[in-house]
Order: sequence, then structure tokens, then C-alpha cells
Amino acid sequence: MNNQEINQIFEKFKQLNVVVIGDVMVDSYLWGKVDRVSPEAPVPVVSVLTRENRLGGAANVSLNIKALGAIPWLFSVVGDDDKGRKFKKLLCKEELSCDGIFVDPNRVTTVKSRIISKGQHIARVDEESVENIDPVLEAKIVSAIEKLLNKKEIDVIIFVDYDKGVITPTLFDRVNEIAISKDIPTAVDPKKRNFKHYKNVSLFKPNFKEFTDGVGVTVEKNDFDTIRQLAGAYKQKQNLKIIFITLSELGVLISNGVQEQYFPANIRYVADVSGAGDTVISVASLALATGLNPEVIAWMSNFAGGLVCEKTGVVPINKDQLINEMLSQKSTLF
Repeated sequence: MNNQEINQIFEKFKQLNVVVIGDVMVDSYLWGKVDRVSPEAPVPVVSVLTRENRLGGAANVSLNIKALGAIPWLFSVVGDDDKGRKFKKLLCKEELSCDGIFVDPNRVTTVKSRIISKGQHIARVDEESVENIDPVLEAKIVSAIEKLLNKKEIDVIIFVDYDKGVITPTLFDRVNEIAISKDIPTAVDPKKRNFKHYKNVSLFKPNFKEFTDGVGVTVEKNDFDTIRQLAGAYKQKQNLKIIFITLSELGVLISNGVQEQYFPANIRYVADVSGAGDTVISVASLALATGLNPEVIAWMSNFAGGLVCEKTGVVPINKDQLINEMLSQKSTLF
């Protein structure tokens, strides 16, 4: 693979249409400074300097997809509240469609508020609904997705599960059945509640904790032989074409049942791991849709996840930065 071929990968990304389904949220940031301890309790007093709201969860995956050149079609649920309206404004600001965003007056919009001083997290406050969406809303979302799949040529479907209740077992089953019938590859970024329900998918990407919690086995993160065995067994049991496990500071492991590949993490300054999983599933899904082999999928995604960890807060990947990183490091794989 030469420089031209790497650039061609990103040219192919521009031709892709991607459906993103899952839990969305507003990532809210209070940036400030700490110069004293509260007299009321042994906690820091943060003097707020600036506030910022960003798109999180499946919306951040959509941002990553857009940043990489493809077109995302996002489907999710927000509450009938100020935060939900703020979420929609953020979508419009980023030139992402609101057509697939459904409003449920019985839910609150998920908001993660982070308090940060000098690049360090002081605290995080979560407001959220975690119950599964009701069957009527579930049916509406499935119908809207099916209409899009019948109207548009979709290249990959990504399920982004943050355990907030948008991806129900029934919603996944119905959409996945349609995807299989239309030969559309599917990718899943799972959480614990639905972990064992995800079957018959093209790419399954848990992180280490999600994987060990999901299979119910305690194992050391550096015990690669055991992880490989567990991954192989789980892949076969769930009929997963590719299982892709991220190991944070230790890198990534990918297997398609024929070959396994491990890539160590690239040594770099880590400012914040928030949103790294969103970036990894985005890059991996586009690489999958363009027909790249698992080795290249893991190699690209590993770089991308590391790059966003250099930034504070949840941010999408910078495509030019990723291309430059791949060009400079291609000898490590090719």
C-alpha cells in the first residue's frame, strides 16, 4: 500500500451513505480555574470561565462520519425539553439532519456535564433516561429507517449503544433483519444491557471492560492468549464476522475467525479518552464498508482513536491529521 492507495481510501469514504442508530446526548463543558477549596466541604471551587455544548454519543459518531467525508443519517430520541432543543440546534450548526430525531415527552434528553480545570476533569454530572423507548416510538423509528433503506443506497449501518434505551432488542432485530436481506454490513458498539443480544453482525466492537463484563469472565488486560480464545469463542457463538476489541493503552485486537491481529497503542500524550470509542467505530465502519481487510481496519482505527485522545473533551477525528499519521506510519503495517 502506497501513498496513493491510502488517499484512495478516503476518496472512497466520500461515496458512502451511513445510517447511525443509537443514544445521543449533549456533552456540556464548564471550563474554569481552581484556586481555592470550599469552606463548606473539602472540594475545589471552580470559577467558570467559559461554557460549551457539543454533540455526544451516536451524534458524535455522525460527526466523525461527516468529518471523514461520508454522509451520516442519524436516528435517535431526545426529550421534549430545553436540552433536546439545544441538541437539535447543535445538529443544525454541524449541518446534520434532524429528520431522524424523534421527540419523546416522557423522556429527558441525556446531558453529560463535565467540569474541567487546566485540562483535568474535576467532576461529571449526568442527566438521563435509561428505560427502553416504548413500543409505539420503537415502531416509528424502525419504519423511518426502513423507508430510508428502501429509498437510499446505504453502505453500512452503525448501532451505537450507550445503554440509554434507544436500541431495544426488537429495534435491533428488525433493522438487522432488513440489513441482512439487503446485504448491508452492520457494525455495533455495545454496552452491557444488550451485549448478548447482538448476533449476526458484520463488526462487533466492545472495549475491554465491555467485553469481559459481557462474557462474564475476569481476565487481565495483558493476557492476550486468553482474550483471543474468549473472542474466538464469542465470535462463533454470536455469529459475528469480525470481533474488534479495544484495549485502551494496550492497543487493539481484531479477528475474523481466520486471522487475528494485535496492534499496540501508539505512544502519545493522552489528554482525554472521552469519545475515542465513537471515533474508532466510525473509522472501522467506513473501512468495513469499503471492503478493507480486518488488519487495515484495526490499523486505521487504532491511529484514529489515539489521535482524538490528544484533545480535551469529545471531538471528532481530523481527517487530514489521520491521513498524515497513516502516511508517516504505513511502514509499521506494510
